[in-house]
Amino acid sequence: MKIGIIGAGSIGFNLAKKLAPNHSIVISASKLSDELKRKVASINVTAVDIKDVVKNVDVVILSIPTKIIPELPKDLFNDVPDNVIIVDTSNYYPFRDGHILELDEGKIESVWVSEQLGRPVVKAFNNLLAHTLVQGGTPNGTPGRIAISIAGDNDEPKLVISNLIDELGFDTVDTGKLEESWRQQPGTPAYCTELNKVELKDALTIANKANAPQLRDQVMEYLIEKQFNLSHEEIVENNRLIYSKAPPPGLSKSS
Repeated sequence: MKIGIIGAGSIGFNLAKKLAPNHSIVISASKLSDELKRKVASINVTAVDIKDVVKNVDVVILSIPTKIIPELPKDLFNDVPDNVIIVDTSNYYPFRDGHILELDEGKIESVWVSEQLGRPVVKAFNNLLAHTLVQGGTPNGTPGRIAISIAGDNDEPKLVISNLIDELGFDTVDTGKLEESWRQQPGTPAYCTELNKVELKDALTIANKANAPQLRDQVMEYLIEKQFNLSHEEIVENNRLIYSKAPPPGLSKSS
């Protein structure tokens, strides 16, 4: 499979690194620098211009800050076939992205992204930390395997992305239609809490859309206060504590 990744940050780069052994990967960033070319060449990935990252690919993974999405070329997907799957990994953080009125008023983040692109999207890879992506994958069938939530309006693209998720070492839980992807946005129990499949289903079910933005900002204020000087384990535990009433791993009533 040929995959184009827009964004070479912690999620975009590490997705490229983990997918490269089995797929042909091209990646673009804000600048097509020699440094980027050398960096991605070391993981057998090719850096290309933004216009080329969407050409002749099966999947496009969008992994850039939310505020950058409207700045993408307006014609970027004009010649991209309808069957190319577009994956949105972004998360809205006003402290970083500035305030986007529609999102502040409650529009679902990935619905907004889809409108900006003029294309359907699948929401995936947004509810795990980069460290989890790199270190948390385990073989299929491993007890307690971490799960990733996925949302979208069509089953076939979700199946393709679910297979990639399994390849990366994670189970998949289907959140439902794109309108339901708020259940895996920042501030919800499903967000960066490293839950297994059963626990993640519970977390998506109990998500509260009304209080998610407040909890999102509460967690960010805490991280800023600590100057982001927390271990990965401390970040996950804090997310579980603040974001949710979801049971800690191993304590789900359904497990």
